Amino acid sequence: MMTVRHCSWFFIAASLAASASARAQNSVRVAPAAAQTAEVEAWQLVPQPQSSLVFARDGSLVGEIGRQFRTTVALRTLPRYLAHAFIAVEDQRFYQHDGVDLIGVASAIKGKLFGERRGGASTITQQLVGNMHPDIIDRRDLSLGRKLREQSAAREMEKHYTKDQILEAYLNQVDLGHNWFGVEAAARHYFGKSASRLSLAESATLAALPKSPVLYDPTRFPARSKTRRDLILGLMADQGYITRDVAERARAEPVVTAPDAGMSAPSQYFVDAVRQAAQRAGIPVANGGYRIYTTLDPALQRAAVTALVDGTARVEARPGYRHAKYADAIKIRAPYLQGAVVVVDPTSGDVRALVGGRNYASSPFDRVFALRQPGSAIKPLVYAAALADSIPPNAIVPDTALSIPMPSGPNYQPGNADGQFLGPMTLHEALVKSRNPVAVQLGMRVGIDTIAALAQRLGVASPMALVPSSAIGASAIRPLELVTAYTAFANLGSVVQSRLITRIDDPTGRAAYSAPSAPLTPALDPRVAFMVRRMMQDVADRGTGAAARQAVPSAIPVAGKTGTTNDNADVWFVGMTPDLVGAVWLGFDQPTTIAAGAAGGSLAAPIWGQMIARYYASLGNAAPALSAAWDAVPPGLLYAELDRETGAVADSLTPPARRYVEFFLPGTEPPVLKTDPWRLPQFGALVFH
Repeated sequence: MMTVRHCSWFFIAASLAASASARAQNSVRVAPAAAQTAEVEAWQLVPQPQSSLVFARDGSLVGEIGRQFRTTVALRTLPRYLAHAFIAVEDQRFYQHDGVDLIGVASAIKGKLFGERRGGASTITQQLVGNMHPDIIDRRDLSLGRKLREQSAAREMEKHYTKDQILEAYLNQVDLGHNWFGVEAAARHYFGKSASRLSLAESATLAALPKSPVLYDPTRFPARSKTRRDLILGLMADQGYITRDVAERARAEPVVTAPDAGMSAPSQYFVDAVRQAAQRAGIPVANGGYRIYTTLDPALQRAAVTALVDGTARVEARPGYRHAKYADAIKIRAPYLQGAVVVVDPTSGDVRALVGGRNYASSPFDRVFALRQPGSAIKPLVYAAALADSIPPNAIVPDTALSIPMPSGPNYQPGNADGQFLGPMTLHEALVKSRNPVAVQLGMRVGIDTIAALAQRLGVASPMALVPSSAIGASAIRPLELVTAYTAFANLGSVVQSRLITRIDDPTGRAAYSAPSAPLTPALDPRVAFMVRRMMQDVADRGTGAAARQAVPSAIPVAGKTGTTNDNADVWFVGMTPDLVGAVWLGFDQPTTIAAGAAGGSLAAPIWGQMIARYYASLGNAAPALSAAWDAVPPGLLYAELDRETGAVADSLTPPARRYVEFFLPGTEPPVLKTDPWRLPQFGALVFH
């Protein structure tokens, strides 16, 4: 048997002998865009991919884009103990060797022969060679040939670069888990701060990761991470980088990582949408180094994520829910209930929150941009077309059985979710109670093509089928399109297109792209928009959207509309406050009945309400005063006090509970107001209390 000394010297001699010949093998030909070829050698330090950083509207970081998440930083900007932590555990003779630690090599061989636990023989320089040039030096290759080539390249690297240059490159290159490369990206995601601000204990925690980013992940295994961190602190003290007292104080600190991977809000779906928007604008953000400034509101985004996660879990806990619940479905790869939330600022079109599903890691498909049937959530557009066509809001239309002949196939017979017909009622009440036959009759009267044209003017790009069922949401639409259409009701007739990005700076800091707020585009009579919004306030106050209204403080005005498809496969609530318009959708990716009796009012509206309530609560004293925003009546409207049940002008016999104020376009007011000189319709400003 070869002795340890013989084996050690054999390996060392082989290392030295191979260094000259291996250099010739340590290069690779890379085909450039031009006709020439460029040679990259394994000892060379080459620029590494940077990630593009995505910032929220308040300047906080919400995501990164790139093949590897990395932000290169200068060694001089880092605390000295950060570099020392890595040196202490990875390469204690870093400043003495020439790229290959012969003492370490001998120690490693001895450990293998005698079964002793000893550190690896690879120096920081060798690790850098393999990590920076994996196509030339594959560190997964355990052969002696690879090791010798690596050692030769490491020695050559040390001839061309200073120790600080090598150390800086290593600290920016090293894989620290989760696709986070280098200490800056790792510090940002593990601890929510720049590497320049890391504490000694946090620095040692990062230095624990090169041995195994998975095994010592502080977010998943804090106890195991702390054990290795404390070992490194001890090594730093042994090697004179810190005192024993300093090491003990650092050991006493718990391992605490930042929530949401150091981002101000969980925003992966939003970041994906930003990447796609930037690429459509011709900005190659995937190449890295860009700084992308967006419209996201972290407080609202957190509220949206929490509300969706909590709300879908509540649906799964309801009696009679028969599908696999999320936790079980993930294990067996079964379909599970999904959801989406998107909220915009109606004055600018800024997307303030966007959640494309319950969990990005398990399903990155973004449902905010998926086509789904909106059900009754499309009805405000139908009613707007009817009002614009001079049908008054107190017109009586029967909620009754219909049988509509179709060019091919059986007659179309719309029903209601409750299986009942309530008989004659006003348009206003029909919207509040979401009666399908009334909406179908209105659609047929004004023409589905008229409604489709209005939808297009309101920003709906998805085509609307020219069939009666489109009046109750049979034509699929994207959640963001529906929210865009609803901005016209918030803006008194003007629609605004959504935007995700405000500007992008290139890697040099120069502006590469700018997206000013989209202009408000008139698309609907302001008076009609006001009338429909007032109806939708009633939907929230006492109709199918009451669950949303109940969750939100009374000082915040709420208007909205629920939506449920015939087979209970899609449920919606699209709602607004004076400064927000948002939609919540629930369903399965492959349309499936959620549960018997599932409805937008009972499933989606509570999620919307919880989100809005959480958001305004988070603002505290900074919450805007909103109640006055919707009080002003557009000029040119008439109003009168009516009987809610009959639609007639209220008189002395009308009970107070049935009295309400209704608005009319001139010429559509009740006839009695036109003929009775003592009962003139009212004009001008009206203040609600």
